[in-house]
This record gives sequence, structure tokens and C-alpha cells, in this order.
Amino acid sequence: MRICSLLPGATEVVAALGLSDDLVAISHECDYPPEIRPKPVVIKSAVDPRRTSSPAIDRQVREAMQNGNGLYRIDESLLNSMRPDLIITQSLCDVCAVTPTEVQRAIAGLAQKPRILSLDPTNLEGVLHDIEAIGSATGRDEQARHLVQSLRDRIAGVQALVQGAPPRRTACIEWLEPLYCAGHWVPEMVTLAGGVDRLATAGAPSVRITWEQVVDAAPDVLVLMPCGFSIDRTCSESDLLTSRPGWNGLPAVANNQVYAVEGAAYFNRSGPRLVDGVELLAALFHPSRFGNRLPEGARRI
Repeated sequence: MRICSLLPGATEVVAALGLSDDLVAISHECDYPPEIRPKPVVIKSAVDPRRTSSPAIDRQVREAMQNGNGLYRIDESLLNSMRPDLIITQSLCDVCAVTPTEVQRAIAGLAQKPRILSLDPTNLEGVLHDIEAIGSATGRDEQARHLVQSLRDRIAGVQALVQGAPPRRTACIEWLEPLYCAGHWVPEMVTLAGGVDRLATAGAPSVRITWEQVVDAAPDVLVLMPCGFSIDRTCSESDLLTSRPGWNGLPAVANNQVYAVEGAAYFNRSGPRLVDGVELLAALFHPSRFGNRLPEGARRI
């Protein structure tokens, strides 16, 4: 089967099902596992986050959406030359990745249309369901079931370890300027890890918030996970928060419990590594139950 994945989380699933060699094309954001990186990239973004500040990225995104230009362009010639049998995309967020409508437009001229599998999970159960959907679409049903069960077992293991521990008041920030709290599956991840999300609602989209809301939430733990950012990139812009009035009065700051995490790897993408994110949060919230070690993928601010 010739698979084109336009969603980083789906690419991770395809690889986890042993189908890396079947991937004929990927998106510009697909970077895991490392062996898929040489694959042809058929998506280009109107915004280069590596060279643009958070406020400027937000401005460019808003302008592109308002003008109807879209954020992503499909290399139609390259995509068509790859002759995919299956294209995996998403319908959850126009800002995060190319939409099914754009994919349909790109393949309109093909004599033989590939199947399009569109994913739109809003919670962890939806992510697990999509793993099984990818397994079904690729003939890897059994492998997908095993993967889902292993992820469920790991989640249950975290829950067992944090059982009885006092829940930590938590705020998860998905964008630094303007401020957004992390929505969809992240509040659920916080709960599973033994925390209480003070800003977001489980299953609901990420929303813009005020700094006053963060102060009023008085989080014991503050986790910075800007969408698509590495830890280094997040830390380089942390002054967007630390310079705000009332920063030093936050309980998380006073107790040295502010962390930057690998957002793209463990929180922003609807893939298997969200379970790694649950494990990471649990280790931050209840370190004594996880060996008192700062987990990989997190850095204290």
C-alpha cells in the first residue's frame, strides 16, 4: 500500500504499525520516528515558526485565515506523482494541518482517486479509536489492537501510581503571546496524571485566555507546551510570561514548579506519544512516586 500521511500523529501510528516503508509522502511537520524524515514532503506552510516570534506567528495565522488564503499548500504535482492509495488527514483544526477539503481539491484531477481517511479526535479515547481506524484502513487491525491495548495498560499503570495522591492544581499553556490554554485531550491527560486543570475543559478546543485568569487559577504546577515548539524554543520566549505582573506571586513560581515540555512530541499531536505525555505529567506532579527525577522531555524554568 502507498500511504501519504499529512498529519504527524498519524505518521507516528503508521510507523508504529510497521508500515514506514509504505509511506510515500508526509507533511512538513512529520519528524518522528527519525527513519521517516527522508520521505518526500508534500506540504508547505505559509508560516516559518523557526524564524518568527510567537506574536508574529499568531498575527500571520489570523491574517491568512481572514483572507481565506489558508496556511498550507499541497504540492499537487509531487502528491500525484506519488500515486497514493491512502491519504490520511484531519478535520479538527484548520491551523494545525491541511484540511480534507484542500486534499480533495488537490486530487481532483486524478483518474484513480485514493481513499481519504480524515481524523478528528478531541480526547484520548478518540486518539485510540483513530489508531484502530488506521489499522483497519491499512490491513493492520491486529497490530493496531495490540498497540491500543499497550497504551491503555500504560495509562492504567500511571493511574495506579498516582492513586490517593492529592491532585495538583495545574495550568497548561499552549501559546505564550497571546495566551492560550491547552484544550482537547490535554485536560484529560492532566487528570489521568493526578492533576486538576484550572483553565481548560476536557474535550473542548484550546481557547484564548487572559493573564488574570492564569493568576486567578493559582496553579501549583505551570506547564508550558506551545504548539509545535521544542523545549529550547519555549525557553527562548519564556520572558513573555516571566515579565508579566504577578509572575512571582504564582504558587508554581514560588515552589519552583514551572516547566517547559516538548509540546510537539508529547502534547500537541494526536498520536501514541500522548501517553508518554501522561507519564511525563505524572512525574512532574508526583515526583516521589516516580523516583524524584525530572522526566525526559521536561525542563524546569
